[in-house]
Amino acid sequence: MTIRLTAEQAEALETVANVEETPISEVIRVAIAHHIDSRRKDPHFQDSLRGRIERAQRLIAPGKR
Repeated sequence: MTIRLTAEQAEALETVANVEETPISEVIRVAIAHHIDSRRKDPHFQDSLRGRIERAQRLIAPGKR
């Protein structure tokens, strides 16, 4: 997987990783896990996700819902 960062983001990320004495990849994994967890707990996101799933199901099997 490739990620493109601005120079400022890359520098900040490297600084955080260096201060925490953690590989950059681990800092990124933790941040992604945190973001996913926050989405799972967000009722608005969950409602939007349910809506998208329902629309996709109607496209796959029209007339069944």
